[in-house]
This record gives sequence, C-alpha cells and structure tokens, in this order.
Amino acid sequence: MTALPDPTGPTHTTHDFVGIGLGPFNLGLACLTEPIAELNGVFLESKPDFEWHAGMFLDGAHLQTPFMSDLVTLADPTSPYSFLNYLKEKGRLYSFYIRENFYPLRVEYDDYCRWAAAQLSSIRFGTTVTEVTYDEGDGLYAVATAAGETYRARRLVLGTGTVPFVPEPCRGLDGGLFHTAHYVHRKAELLEKESITIVGSGQSAAEIYHELLSGIDVHGYQLNWVTRSPRFFPLEYTKLTLEMTSPDYIDYFRALPEETRYRLEKQQKGLFKGINSELIDAIFDLLYQKNVESGDRPVATRLLTNSSLTTARYEDGGYTLGFHQDEQDKDFEIRTEGLVLATGYHYAPPAFLDPVRDRLRFDAHGRFDVSRDYAIDVTGRGVFLQNAGVHTHSVTSPDLGMGPYRNATIIRELLGAEYYPVEKTIAFQEFAI
Repeated sequence: MTALPDPTGPTHTTHDFVGIGLGPFNLGLACLTEPIAELNGVFLESKPDFEWHAGMFLDGAHLQTPFMSDLVTLADPTSPYSFLNYLKEKGRLYSFYIRENFYPLRVEYDDYCRWAAAQLSSIRFGTTVTEVTYDEGDGLYAVATAAGETYRARRLVLGTGTVPFVPEPCRGLDGGLFHTAHYVHRKAELLEKESITIVGSGQSAAEIYHELLSGIDVHGYQLNWVTRSPRFFPLEYTKLTLEMTSPDYIDYFRALPEETRYRLEKQQKGLFKGINSELIDAIFDLLYQKNVESGDRPVATRLLTNSSLTTARYEDGGYTLGFHQDEQDKDFEIRTEGLVLATGYHYAPPAFLDPVRDRLRFDAHGRFDVSRDYAIDVTGRGVFLQNAGVHTHSVTSPDLGMGPYRNATIIRELLGAEYYPVEKTIAFQEFAI
C-alpha cells in the first residue's frame, strides 16, 4: 500500500492532531474523523502497511469479540467503514449471515482493517517518528520523522500499542526461543525440535498448544505447557460481566483510589486474558482422544500450573528451565529444545516522547495518569492515549468494542463538541454505591 502524498507538505501545515501509530484503535479514529471537515488530522505509522498480530493467524482462529466490535459501528452504525460494509464489498455478506457465527476470523479482521486503511487520506505508512517536541510560543507539538519531515499539530493521539514481554530469565538467551507473536513465522523450525515447551497461559498459548498437540504423533516431540497461574483460566464471558466494558464501569473504576485500581488490575486479568472456554474443552477432548489412541503408551505431553519461571540457560542445543511450584514451594527443572513464550505484552512510553516528558502526567507507579477522557498531559486536553490504560480504565482499555467509544470521546475533546453521541450509562447493574 502506498501512502497518499500530502499536497502542501507537513512542514507547512498545522494539523489539529497527529496520531502516532496505527493499530485498530488509531485506525478506528482515522475512520471516524475522515468525514469531519472541522478536523484536520494525520496518522503516522512506521510499518509499510497495516499489520495486526500476523504471527497468530492460525487456521480457524477468530476474534473473542463479535463483529460489532469493529472500527466504527458502536460509535457510528452508518459509517462506510463498518465490518458489514466490508463484507458487502467483498461479496461475503450472505455467507457470513449463513455462517451464523458472530466472531470474525482473525485473518479476516486483519484484511478488514487493511481494506479500511486503503480508503483513508490521512494515513502515512512508512513514516517513523523519531522525536516529539513542544513549542511554548505557538502552542504546537512538532513531530519529527526519520525522513526529515516535521508534522506540527495542536494535539497528539498515541497509538503505538504494546510489545511482546520477555521474562527476565530469558532475556539475551541464544537458541531461537521466540514469543507467540512470531509463532506462524517460526512454526516450521519449531516442528523439527524433539521437545517443545510453552511458558505462559492465555488464548495464544492455548491455541498454539492445541495445534501442536494435534501434530504430536506426526512429529514425535515432547510437548510441555507450563503456567504460573493456579489453573488454565477461561475467559469470563457472561453478560453481566460484559457490562464491565461500559461507560458506567469506567466511571466507577477511574474514581477508585490508585492502589485499589492496581490491585484490581491483577485480579481482573481473567476478564480479558483468559482462554475461550470452547478451546479449553477442545484441548481436553483432544487429550482424551490421544490417550485412547495411544493405548498403554502415555502421550508425550505435560500440563503444569502454579509454576513460575525462575531461571533459564541455553547449552548443548537446548534450554534448561528452572521453575518454582508456588503452592508446594518446590523447585524443578524442564529440559527442552524449543521454547515458546506466551508471556503477554506490555506497554512502555516510546522514547520519542522524552523531550516532552515534563508535559505528561504520571501516577505514583510511574505509569501514565490517564484522565477519564483519555488525556495524559498536564493540560488535560493535549495528548491522548489509546489502550495502555488498564490501570485507569480497567478491562475497557484493550477491548476492541470499547475502541469506538474511546474515539468518540477523544473526538469530542478535539472538537469541543459532541460529533458522535457518547453514551453515559448502559449497564443494568450499579457498580458504585
């Protein structure tokens, strides 16, 4: 995809805002601001094209949220950038209807996002931001790029997203270990190993374990799945729990004391990092089938919970992993050739923000202090953050369905008026007394 040129050139244009990074959330903002004549925005993305978790495009893998959690629908159901309009243009609307499954395939969602991005005039792919500064005189942010261009804007919207987290014992190790984010691209070499260990849990770990378990007889490897969680937690998806992805719960959670919010952040991981219950059942059924087929010979697989990774070393073509069984308070080791880290993602403020760090707000834990309306700067209206706010906005932060709500709120702040109606309350239950 070729970025559309800016006829006036960035140096000579003052934008209302610059969006940095283009994941689904900033892409949704680009879609929702495209028809607004009063807003002049531009989105800068270092990659040459849109890409969303391409390393986890396993056969049949689908979103854990329904198709209405697309880029725009929950803010503007009439938008031409909706998933249903994408299906219509692709000639798949009736097929999707007959399929009777609300959950788009993961590869399909990625293609939908590419389709939307191709229609937008505000996106600049292949543009790497190197530094952001602020001019007190004219009240503008200057966004410098690796190509020597400078984009000037009154406001910023950060959408750089999260990056794969590598646990400390594994940092700097040789031997070809990799994060689940790269699974599809590294799968072929993994299948040649005599033993494979997946460390961590969550949906990605479960999908990879199920796929590798399916091929265990063909390739003959020993397959281990180890997690520090006390069990393989299912994603909690009951409807009253889903009401926690609501404006009502944001109001409640954001008003709690900081320490309470941080405690709840740890407790609520199963609400958005759990495993689809159908997949858990499929794994059990496959284990049962493999054991029936193996007769008296045990299947070469182990599932271990309550086990925290404490040490790791690479030698003689394999890894020796040290674990601590937390409930038993015992140490043990596993030897493995292949190592897949299903250890999630984390957010770190990008280095290009260093020159304006004094204009940003941080909490007592050193993370962004995100306002109710998603601002993180000292004025409360100059720099907005996409995602990365679980500690301030709870499970709504990474939820795709809440992206349009957040973008409608940010657009209201950018315009000073409500362009897309922003819901105030939708839940039947009361979270606060």
